[in-house]
Amino acid sequence: MDGFVGRRRELHLLDELLTDVRSGGRGGRPGRAVLIRGRRRVGKSRLVEEFLERAALPHVFFTAVGGSKSEDLAGFTVELATSPLADADRIADFAVPQSWDAALSLLAGVLPRDAPSVVVLDEMPYLVREDPSFEGSLQKAFDRTLSKLPVLLVLIGSDLATMEQLNTYGRPFYQRGTEMVVPPLNPAEVATMLELEPADAFDAYLVSGGLPLILEEWPRGGTLWEYLEHALLRPTSALLVSGERTLAAEFPTEAQARTVLSAIGHGERTFTLIGRAAGDLNPGSAKRSLELLTARRMVAADLPLSTRPSRETRYRIDDPYLRFWLSFIGPGIPVIERGRGDRVLQSVRASWTSWRGRAVEPVIREALWRLTDERLPEGTHVIGGYWTRTNDPEIDLVGADRSPIAKKITFVGSVKWLENTSFDNRDLARLITHRGQLPGADDSTPLLAAARSGCTAQGVLSLTPEDLIGAWT
Repeated sequence: MDGFVGRRRELHLLDELLTDVRSGGRGGRPGRAVLIRGRRRVGKSRLVEEFLERAALPHVFFTAVGGSKSEDLAGFTVELATSPLADADRIADFAVPQSWDAALSLLAGVLPRDAPSVVVLDEMPYLVREDPSFEGSLQKAFDRTLSKLPVLLVLIGSDLATMEQLNTYGRPFYQRGTEMVVPPLNPAEVATMLELEPADAFDAYLVSGGLPLILEEWPRGGTLWEYLEHALLRPTSALLVSGERTLAAEFPTEAQARTVLSAIGHGERTFTLIGRAAGDLNPGSAKRSLELLTARRMVAADLPLSTRPSRETRYRIDDPYLRFWLSFIGPGIPVIERGRGDRVLQSVRASWTSWRGRAVEPVIREALWRLTDERLPEGTHVIGGYWTRTNDPEIDLVGADRSPIAKKITFVGSVKWLENTSFDNRDLARLITHRGQLPGADDSTPLLAAARSGCTAQGVLSLTPEDLIGAWT
């Protein structure tokens, strides 16, 4: 597909920073820096490329490869020498710098003094890992030279933990850059990009995770099954390769963490069952793997939301695309490579209804959180769920004033995400029963239904896919 969809907020922030650069800043320091982070293949580099194309300014765009310090220094020098910067050709015959101090000095020497320019360092966490002195070199170059020039320094990284730490107290670059998080495309943007109805857009979001590379190969207006039939016949499809590349980049050596991640992806949610499914890991090993996965935002650890404390932590894959990939695509890649993607498609069809019903719940909770000021009871500040060890009851949606221990429950809700089956009086009766079992709720607590096919029951606030997708518009 052609065109650039979404990212209005991110482009606006970059434009504002560039305006500061153009205006000359304060105290003779027009230079600005921005640290951009987001999941791999979420479109960070594409966003910056779009910004550069619109800005039409001289720039240098360097992407680290993570091989070694010397390789990246050589690559940076080549990119600088061949960049559109007016004086870049002066360094074509220079020797490759042996340090980032020298390389950044070389950069400063060819940046224009009287006109704005942009410098992009992509995959910056590689540079940090290769050379412990890189952060200090960057801080020194920015303070002494780059901040005095009309330049916007754009630092991009997919390692979320590393990018967050770069701007924390005690690190060399602390408070020198504006932070930006680039999320996947949201369901409303998916609907716009693919020209889909809201319900179908949620399906596309659950499969693609909002990753632009996957959505670009999705036929405009095409159904989920039309796309999967096409993608599962192509071993090079972005739907297939993005997951493995993400895991290889995130966990190059932590095989145990990948095993734990796969166990969660296959549906295990409790600490005990995850450890057992991952090969009977001892509790200490399982705990360390889960801490690593949650720190890297691959896994979310949820607690029941009520007015009573609970230790019944449930784990889930936080990224929608990886949730789908780990459930269906990863295990099926050997079959797809043998030309039998139809078998994987059969597996998806057989499990789709039940898998989607659970996978859509965190997406609906996010939509409800975004709608709190418009549609939900006053005082709703957090959205979660509730369960017990025996899952009796297990409540899809709980609104409250705070978490994890609420003072007030503001609503209790259910998700019914089936085609051609509305939320009816039987579903309402079950929800009323569950409400009576939720600590902090009573007969006056409002009821809510998020239903793909509408609601026929009375006395419940009903939200459809059209209502929910409006949370992102």
